Amino acid sequence: MTEERVGGTFAARACSAGQDKHTPKEEHEVKALTWHGKSDIRCESIPDPEIQDSRDAIIKVTACAICGSDLHIFDGVIPDMHSGDVMGHETMGEVVEVGKDNTKLKVGDRVVVPFTISCGECYFCRRGFYSACERSNPDHEKARKFWGNSPAGLFGYSHLLGGYAGGQAEYLRIPYADVGPIKVPDTLTDDQALFLSDIFPTGYMGAEFCDIQPGDTIAIWGCGPVGQMAIRSAFLLGAERVIAIDTVPERLALARDGGAETLDFRDVDIYDAIMEKTKGRGADACIDAVGTEADTMSSFYAAVDRVKVATFMGTDRPHVLRQAIHCCRNFGTVSVIGVYGGFLDKIPFGSAINRGLTFRMAQTPVQRYMPKLLEHIERGDIDPSFVITHHGSLEDGPELYKTFRDKKDGCIKVVLKP
Repeated sequence: MTEERVGGTFAARACSAGQDKHTPKEEHEVKALTWHGKSDIRCESIPDPEIQDSRDAIIKVTACAICGSDLHIFDGVIPDMHSGDVMGHETMGEVVEVGKDNTKLKVGDRVVVPFTISCGECYFCRRGFYSACERSNPDHEKARKFWGNSPAGLFGYSHLLGGYAGGQAEYLRIPYADVGPIKVPDTLTDDQALFLSDIFPTGYMGAEFCDIQPGDTIAIWGCGPVGQMAIRSAFLLGAERVIAIDTVPERLALARDGGAETLDFRDVDIYDAIMEKTKGRGADACIDAVGTEADTMSSFYAAVDRVKVATFMGTDRPHVLRQAIHCCRNFGTVSVIGVYGGFLDKIPFGSAINRGLTFRMAQTPVQRYMPKLLEHIERGDIDPSFVITHHGSLEDGPELYKTFRDKKDGCIKVVLKP
């Protein structure tokens, strides 16, 4: 196939037959949600995305979501964002153009796009560690200076991670599109399939990290969308009990719907409650599904974390991680799937080493999990759409960011339909 620019839009034409294999984009402004500073997300026009590499594809976005990780950007926590950057990394849609060397996809395919951008050929991709791709982050030297080495590029997530335009837009360019996107059958709705892009694989990975054995009790901090997926994934993997910790009534209710026992951290001492529930042993594994912006009202140390971040004496608020370490049984596992950005203060590493804890953590190598989790959805083992509370358009996006961040109107998960 060749790519041809037609009236400000793209058309892909088959050279041999001379037939149009593409329904060209309508001639209209391309809308997207863009970042312009802390708490400033706008719906505005952006240039049409273009094929830049022969392995690229372009999709017309049919559904995208606001992720809890996007709220870190919204709150100004994530460094190296530039004004006008397009937001979003949970995206699916219909292929409208493919590069000439992309033999995996064709125009009209319906696909979900992983948030990790991966070449499929480097040392890490060949081993299934797609989120550590060595080639997909053009800003790898920035990341190397900050973290010691660079992870993969990500959609819509700062210029430390490539500065790629995100998917909260009408159209999205997908680099290495012969590696990332997975085709979705028409038997599934967008709402059922969309979360293969991030939160379902992330929650599942968090539970898989726990090496769950029959009879295990898993404690999960955070009942947001990722935490909800981790709850259900823990049961899919054989956990006997899940203890879910949060303070938002709607989130706790949804966790109970998924079979979890719940604790409100403002009502009880979490350490004491988990020790009581486990006869003094502690949870077999603990999952931190909260990350850097943990609630600051639960303890004195949590308040200190907030002061340190506000005064540039620290980069993250890690009191959930501290609590997860203390609540884990000897020789248990602490699984970290909440986003942290920098240096964490006063982590009880002495507790961890003296009691033999195992730590597992990662940005999710989504491509590794997508086929297996798609099968779970098709079989009816789980319907990830259970987590959706709000739908809207891109124009609704700026206000829905605020609703999600402020936990108003029972908001747990937002899906946007461009």
